[in-house]
Amino acid sequence: MNRRLFSVFTTLVFLIAGGFGALAQDKSIVVASTTSTQDSGLFEYLLPLFKAKTGIDVKVIAQGTGQALDTARRGDADVVFVHAKAQELKFLNEGFGVKRFDVMYNDFVLIGPKSDPAGVKGSNDITAAFKAVLAKQAPFVSRGDRSGTHTAELNIWKEAGIDIVAAKGAWYRDIGQGMGAALNTASAMDAYVLSDRGTWLSFKHRGDLEIAVEGDKRLFNQYGVMLVNPQKFPTVKAELGQEFIDYLISDEGQKAIAGYKIDGKQLFFPDAKRDPS
Repeated sequence: MNRRLFSVFTTLVFLIAGGFGALAQDKSIVVASTTSTQDSGLFEYLLPLFKAKTGIDVKVIAQGTGQALDTARRGDADVVFVHAKAQELKFLNEGFGVKRFDVMYNDFVLIGPKSDPAGVKGSNDITAAFKAVLAKQAPFVSRGDRSGTHTAELNIWKEAGIDIVAAKGAWYRDIGQGMGAALNTASAMDAYVLSDRGTWLSFKHRGDLEIAVEGDKRLFNQYGVMLVNPQKFPTVKAELGQEFIDYLISDEGQKAIAGYKIDGKQLFFPDAKRDPS
């Protein structure tokens, strides 16, 4: 082999080896997740712990649950971590997910202005509170983004016997944005808004808002995690994604979730089941 051919051959070998090396070093996954896990600060706390243990970078796409599942349906995520079980099971039944695992829970709370124009403060009956908000035409902010929180809100209106599509008027502000934006809008408008407790506890611009209604069992908020099906999308990093899931439901991951607190208050409560849904 002459010197010129040898040089070309050597260059190709280095380029190929370098390409495989870069692939081997790309220990990263994409997680499509609800905005509450991001806005609450949980990921900022949890992901460095996971990376320190595994060396895996987690890139988060924070969206409402419906949007996060749609992102996964396009094959643009490796894992989904959301909180609307009916939607999650539909995603599984359609073949887009492999298995679903419970990870943690908290609850929803109805936030409202301290002036409490609907007269619901201190109640633990969420459907009665929604009826009062409607009766008083008190300002109400809806996320309107097909998120887990928006789904929970719509279910409450339905349980209250109210067709919100027909009933809403100027008092009902549908913003199509995440939880942080909804809380900011409610603060600016002195309005009621349904929030997950985690995001509320981390919210820094409360203005005249406070918790108006809490403690109703219908406000339970379960989070689940699923690997996107690699048989449907070969680009899914199944091994790395499963490592993330295994961490979340492990004793170590569950302890880390329980340890995330703001002002001494725990935001999420681990309840992982090793057997999938």
